[in-house]
Amino acid sequence: MSSGTTIRGQQTSRRHTHRAGLRTVAVLEALKGCLALVIAYALVVMRRRDVDFGEAAEHILFFFHINPERHWSQQVLHAADKMSTPSLAMIWGIAISYAILRFLEGYGLWKQRAWAEWLAIVSGCLYLPVELYKLIRHPNAFHWAILGINILVVLYIAWVRWDEIAAARREQTSQPGARPA
Repeated sequence: MSSGTTIRGQQTSRRHTHRAGLRTVAVLEALKGCLALVIAYALVVMRRRDVDFGEAAEHILFFFHINPERHWSQQVLHAADKMSTPSLAMIWGIAISYAILRFLEGYGLWKQRAWAEWLAIVSGCLYLPVELYKLIRHPNAFHWAILGINILVVLYIAWVRWDEIAAARREQTSQPGARPA
């Protein structure tokens, strides 16, 4: 067996070891994109049917047995009262943009593309300050869970990227006549 075949075999097996993890994150990203579109679609449909968003928000809080006097509940009710047609157009535009980004990232991670790994790291890190702020202002299990999951995903993708870079360096230095990086 030649050294080129061995290196390709190592590269293939190394990529294979990351496939399941990257595909799990890819599915998670695609689901986030779908959820954004479903929520935006539901808001547009509700607006076309002249649903009172404030009243709908109250019903949802009641359904989930959430105290409407809590700070978070008051924020939801206040935001629901401010819903208008222009704000729905903005929400729809943001949801579509967000979904496209999540679908692209999911596709790239599914196909094990380096650009998607970098995108996942950067986009995951962009959420961290906001999540930390929310956790500091209103510590609860939900915010802890979101922050924990995001940190784990960012660390995992960073580890995958580091492993890919280290493997490429090993491959480069093991080839005859190659100079170390």
